[in-house]
Amino acid sequence: MSHCWNNVLIKPNNTVRDALEIIDNEALRVVLVVDDSQRLLGVVTDGDIRRSLLKCLPLTETVDKVMNTEPTFAPIGTSRSSLIALMEQRGILSVPLIDNDGVVVGLETLHGALHKPKHANPVFIMAGGFGTRLRPLTDTCPKPMLEIGKKPILETLVRSFIKAGFENFYISTHYMPEVIMAHFGDGSALGVSITYVHEDTPLGTGGALGLLPKDLPKDLPLIMMNGDVLTNVDFQRLLDFHVESDADATMCVREYEYQIPYGVINGEGKKIVGMVEKPIQRFFVNAGIYVVSPRVVNSVPANHHIDMPALLEQHMIERDNIMMFPIHEYWLDIGRMDDFNRAQADIHTLGMD
Repeated sequence: MSHCWNNVLIKPNNTVRDALEIIDNEALRVVLVVDDSQRLLGVVTDGDIRRSLLKCLPLTETVDKVMNTEPTFAPIGTSRSSLIALMEQRGILSVPLIDNDGVVVGLETLHGALHKPKHANPVFIMAGGFGTRLRPLTDTCPKPMLEIGKKPILETLVRSFIKAGFENFYISTHYMPEVIMAHFGDGSALGVSITYVHEDTPLGTGGALGLLPKDLPKDLPLIMMNGDVLTNVDFQRLLDFHVESDADATMCVREYEYQIPYGVINGEGKKIVGMVEKPIQRFFVNAGIYVVSPRVVNSVPANHHIDMPALLEQHMIERDNIMMFPIHEYWLDIGRMDDFNRAQADIHTLGMD
């Protein structure tokens, strides 16, 4: 039984943001909603929060609006083998334990489904950019090899995938490829396989797909992302979401807020019908992380320049089967000097240094 289950208890009038902070900070990936007597009212998971974001519910909404009010639970004293069987049957990773009065007294977990999964899915990392906005740092070093904390950005990213069970890596290069290749070699030092795909001329964020070898696994989707992104997104959940959605491609998206610095006036002719002072607009923006099916990979010819949004738009027109996966975990696109400096401060709190 988990010894830190008390840390994931929350009240129904707490906000979705409160639940999100607990899920991000605790390893249990779940929040238990309880009343003042600690009776179980519901459960909020990572998936519940993502679904609420897709419905455009604000993070200030209370958790009772997004919680599962009929969660799976078990009486205290249930055998571990029975709990494991229950979790495997329901496809869940944790079960709250309650007493005869419905009071939460523990939480049993599968702890990563009892074993660390291994994925044969290819991971394709874009690492060929010039990093012009980070000069002079990138005059002698490709941007993905700039050190954040004690390791290059790219190594931190690769290690995050390794931790999630991925072993088959492809890295696209263009600017200073020898620096990247000298650092990683064939990946054997990290216990994985790394193959390099070199772009003689920049092909855009999607064009390098056309340079991948033809012997990729025929039926497995590929995860691809920009090599200058620092994130602790759950790649296992991302892949599961894509497979369960039977999507041609899945784009990770990030909620972006923009506050208009003026009062906005709504009018009809000469008449004012409404006024909103400094409204906040919310959008989903591209996070530079994708899962793509072999169908999409094989649609890109060799040496064809195309960016990922344009490629996905083509497939949207053909089959209308492109999904989005909201990420609420830490995410930072290290494109400018202030982003680089922020990453240096953040890396120590993320446990990724």
